[in-house]
Amino acid sequence: MLLTIDIGTSTFKSALWSCENRRLSYASVPLSISDVQKHEADPSQWLYAFSRCCKKLGSLKKVEAIIISGNGPSLVPVLGEPVFKNGLHVPAAASRLWLDRRAVEYQADVSKVMGGFVDASFFLPKILYIKNKEPQLYEKTKFFLGCPEYLAYALTSRARTVFPCDGYDRWFWNDTVLEKFKLEREKFPEYIRPGEQFGTITSDAARYFGFRKNICVVSGGPDFFAAILGSGVTAPGQACNRSGSSEGINLCMLNRPRDSRLLFYAHPVKPYWNLSGNINTTGKAIQWGSDLLGIENINDFIKTAQKSEAGSGGLVFLPYLAGERAPVWKSAVRASWNGITLSAGRGEFANSILESIGFAIRDVTGLMEEAGGRIEELRVTGGLSGCERLNQIKANITGIEVLEGEYRETELLGLAIIGGCFTGRYSSLREASSSNIKIKRRYEPNHKNNELYKGLFCEYVKMRNNSSSEDFT
Repeated sequence: MLLTIDIGTSTFKSALWSCENRRLSYASVPLSISDVQKHEADPSQWLYAFSRCCKKLGSLKKVEAIIISGNGPSLVPVLGEPVFKNGLHVPAAASRLWLDRRAVEYQADVSKVMGGFVDASFFLPKILYIKNKEPQLYEKTKFFLGCPEYLAYALTSRARTVFPCDGYDRWFWNDTVLEKFKLEREKFPEYIRPGEQFGTITSDAARYFGFRKNICVVSGGPDFFAAILGSGVTAPGQACNRSGSSEGINLCMLNRPRDSRLLFYAHPVKPYWNLSGNINTTGKAIQWGSDLLGIENINDFIKTAQKSEAGSGGLVFLPYLAGERAPVWKSAVRASWNGITLSAGRGEFANSILESIGFAIRDVTGLMEEAGGRIEELRVTGGLSGCERLNQIKANITGIEVLEGEYRETELLGLAIIGGCFTGRYSSLREASSSNIKIKRRYEPNHKNNELYKGLFCEYVKMRNNSSSEDFT
């Protein structure tokens, strides 16, 4: 059996898989953000969630390997070694989540040294912020780790940094970069790649959680890496749309693209390239909208949105509730509504939030096409992938067919695929991915509202362009 772990922003997810990649059991635990303004989370909750999931999943004696992925770039300043005292603990300061962009004053210096734009949300600007603004924390920090690396360190007592793939050099470091910024080398663990092992589980951890001794703890890479494989995006023209608290679009391309407004690096399947655009607050916008409108849950929010016609009566929402990454890369941009009239009701406000997700995706996919990409299908994954109305809105606004897979948690399936290759059951990631993906439903674009959405998208772009004068370059 394989145990797969994905640490999301709002949910810690886990699953046991058979040798044939059949899911045997699933368990999840909700996560919280301890400081909403600073976008910080207590990393100890990930260890607690791991313990809870292990108890829920059943016997773990037959597990051959644990494969871990997680959200990012989330930075954890680790202060000490793993200890067992009424549970597993690793001393650490609060994790600065991927939404944290308080280090904006350092992104220009980092970008200059790295030879290309590096947003404040990435590791180096955050670390420089700690070094200069919180020197006591910097001195106390033993290691700077990412989110999945923190859990792996707790289980193995071996600190490693996951370097996702070729082409990712701009967002990480080397000895020259560390020397340039006067950062101590010992705080930055050695690199491993997805599919390589952090180490083996310690005897204390195996005994406490109920594993066999010396099983391997394997890197699944960042969540996007696992999701790409778990959605079956292994050929040019296919794109993975990770739909959760935030939105990520990953397009498989034959040739290496170049556009400073998007990220590009090697695809998990060689020889392809991955063109990526991330949108900060999509699922979070729905949650925010639910609270604003006094709606208890997402199902009721969707029902409220269904009371509105397409176009939300001309109401357009810009979903920049926490700044924005692609395509503007601005921390100062803010959300706004345009077109509010006396006829705008709860249904129109709710539906405009759903449609804003479609407009944001169209904004990113349009740039991908400008960069030479060809998008034939969007394969949706994540917590919102089963939302029929949202999937149809995405198809209608982008004009791209949307495919819903059998599993929403494609990160977990992708991790099982990586684990299958690690244990020798598959000869390649492409083979493993292609043989394990099943499409549940397809959403064809409804062209009836083409002109309506074309006009509203133009309004959306105008709002985006007017939202801030801050330059991302």
